[in-house]
This record gives sequence, structure tokens and C-alpha cells, in this order.
Amino acid sequence: MATGRILIIVHQKTSTSGNVGALLQARGYQLDQRCPCIGDALPDHLEDHDGVVVFGGPMSANDDTHLDGIGQELKFIDRVLARDLPFIGICLGGQLLARALGAKVAPDAGGRVEIGYTEVSPTAAFAGLFDASRYFFQWHKEGFDLPAGTRLMAAGHVYPHQAFLHGARAVGLQFHPEINADMIQRWTRGGGHRTDQPNAQPVAAHAIGYRLFNDGIARWTENLFDFVGLPSRATTALAAG
Repeated sequence: MATGRILIIVHQKTSTSGNVGALLQARGYQLDQRCPCIGDALPDHLEDHDGVVVFGGPMSANDDTHLDGIGQELKFIDRVLARDLPFIGICLGGQLLARALGAKVAPDAGGRVEIGYTEVSPTAAFAGLFDASRYFFQWHKEGFDLPAGTRLMAAGHVYPHQAFLHGARAVGLQFHPEINADMIQRWTRGGGHRTDQPNAQPVAAHAIGYRLFNDGIARWTENLFDFVGLPSRATTALAAG
């Protein structure tokens, strides 16, 4: 039964759900935000949530050996998949989904990162989903292999696996559709030195990319919500009435 609540999992005390959270709220959902890495408990059961979104963070999906929060999330994702709830994993969240499905997460062999707006190439089966945008903000130094039994949704030049689908409602993304102008400022202010790494774009390019691509990314995100089964609750209520 639909509850109107979305579980939001973040990885730092200061983390926010950005444009993804704002768009979910505009659809009529309430956000239940938790951060296991600072001690927040994950739900004992999932009947009270319509879906789960796991966001990015500075740690690695391989840190479950010494970060209890990451270990908890890997086990929790197994439970989400078993219930076939809508699931969106963003950057670290997508990498955690890949690991939960048995795939490897690792840095680029050449030491390259992706920081800034890059173009992704959708596969034929998912081309329609990417009509609204093929450019997305990136901020990562690791990527995921494609888990067995999943479908590649979009590829990239440096990191070849940019989005994948498990089953019908679980999507792993390498990029950041949630990014907003405030987040770009905070990330570049706190981690601007990372733009010196191989393949990173300069800080000035990020604001330009945001102005060019943000509206299309918002439309793409709305389409993704529909795709995984998170329709507008206002629309659902009207249809039911």
C-alpha cells in the first residue's frame, strides 16, 4: 500500500537530497532522510516507504570492512531488492547497488576521474528516457562494473557504465541528477583541489554547465521517477477520485 514516504539515505551530516528531493516533494512525497554513517538506524521493515534513494558521499563502496554504515547499507539494499521497491542509487549509491549485486567497484586504471558535466550515451532500449538530457554532473574517482543479469542503460567514454537497471525498478547511476547551484558551490569550495586531477573539468565550467543543462536534467529526473514507479501522488489521487 502506498504510504507517500521515500527513504533518503545520505552519507554526511551536511548532505542534502538536492533537486531529486525537491522534485519528489513536488510530487507529493514526504522525505525520510537518514545517515547510517553517523549512526542513524535504517528501518527494520519497508512497509512504510514507497521507495528508496541512496545518494553519494566521499567514502568508497568498498569501505564496508571498516565503516559500519556502508556495511549496513549493502545488507539493506538486499532487503529493498527482495521487496521490489523503486530504488535509485546515485554515484556512491549506484556503486553500492552494483556491489550488492556482486559487481566490482574500482578506480579508473589510468587514474582519471569524472568531475564536471559530461555526456552519456544511452543504449538503444533506453534512448527515450534520455531525450530530456544526455549531459549530467559527475564527481567521482571510482566506477562500477556492470552486474550480471542487469541491463546497461547508458555508457560513458572514461567510465563505461553510467547507468544500469536491475529488474524493473532498481536503477544505479554514476552521475548526479540531484545537483543544484548551492551544492556545486559547496563541493567546489570544499574540494576544488580535486579539479586538478586527470580528466576533471575546471571549476568555472561547472556553473556554465548548470545553466545549460539543469532544466533538461530536471525533466529527465521526472521521467526516471515515472520509469521506476514513483508517480506524482497528485496525479494518482485525481485518477483514483
